[in-house]
Amino acid sequence: MMDIADARASLESFDSPVAIAQTGELNDRFAFEPIAPTRTTRNDGHFDEIVGNSEALRTVLREIETVAPVDSTVLIYGETGTGKELVARAVHKLSPRKSRAFVKLNCAAIPTGLLEGELFGHEKGAYTGAVTQRIGRFELAHGGTIFLDEIGEVPLELQPKLLRVLQEREFERLGSTRTIHTNARLIAATNRDLKAMIEERQFRSDLYYRLNVFPIRVPALRERREDIPLLIAHFVHEFSVRYGRGIESIPSQTMKALVRHEWPGNIRELQNVIERAVILSKTSLLTVDIAELKVDDGAKCSRHTHESLDDVLQEAERSEILGALEAANGIVAGPSGAAARLRIKRSTLVSRMQKLGIRSSRHWMAPAQFEASAAPA
Repeated sequence: MMDIADARASLESFDSPVAIAQTGELNDRFAFEPIAPTRTTRNDGHFDEIVGNSEALRTVLREIETVAPVDSTVLIYGETGTGKELVARAVHKLSPRKSRAFVKLNCAAIPTGLLEGELFGHEKGAYTGAVTQRIGRFELAHGGTIFLDEIGEVPLELQPKLLRVLQEREFERLGSTRTIHTNARLIAATNRDLKAMIEERQFRSDLYYRLNVFPIRVPALRERREDIPLLIAHFVHEFSVRYGRGIESIPSQTMKALVRHEWPGNIRELQNVIERAVILSKTSLLTVDIAELKVDDGAKCSRHTHESLDDVLQEAERSEILGALEAANGIVAGPSGAAARLRIKRSTLVSRMQKLGIRSSRHWMAPAQFEASAAPA
């Protein structure tokens, strides 16, 4: 019986370009990457929620360190799912206000008619349904930080009152004439183009300039691809603990496909994909089911075409199965069979072979020959 080491040794014994190439293919088929949780190299407690080592991310961290102590308004902008709230929290944690409240509000999640009451509070009977007095977010954030996400969704008629809070640090609750003073630092975030909204008269220019004292741009995930393996390891560890899984490794082909993906939903999309993968994984190997994603195929980049990530992963799976069959001398079952080598049930392997059009053989053959015989009839 020939195992993977024997198969590799047999190929290496032939000093030819074909044999060398086939040895490389055999190594690739059994390539796995270990998964270990890791964070930014600047893990000094200030950025314990932010994962990555890329230069794009390091630029953001330097900007956080610069603006955090000076108590100015900060505008964080970037695509949805890039982690703008984590940046806001980091600014708060590095500021003199870190011991006080961090109050957040997603302006897009509150109906327009109720947003003013959420921000500034209301008195009992201020409007229909206001059966009790309510403290607003600016009052709750007194002495601390208020984070307004999706600031571009604040309606035009409410923007003057928000501007007054920034300039005068005072406001009135709905249904009250008593002026309330607040000492809350405002951090705002948006994924919209506020300058374009100004031109379309959907956002006040004076409010924009008041918010844009210190802008921080959070890069999209595709701009920091070197951070993707670190984020995958972080999320795998997080969800493995949550769901009681023991994920230890990921196929190299899968990791490459994930790194090449454009991630239009950024980190939030990656987090959801990994959570689903951890749930589906029944062994220590991460099983990724992301058929709807698209990745750039390096061989087709010049033609500006895309290949389904499912196709990439199927090809990787096909390669793994062929390699295992090759090492097992074409035998599927048994303690040294391909199923045992792949750590899956025989029935599962047979099913996958049928789906991929792979026919087994009990006679070992070179990879190129085996590939030819494995082609669908």
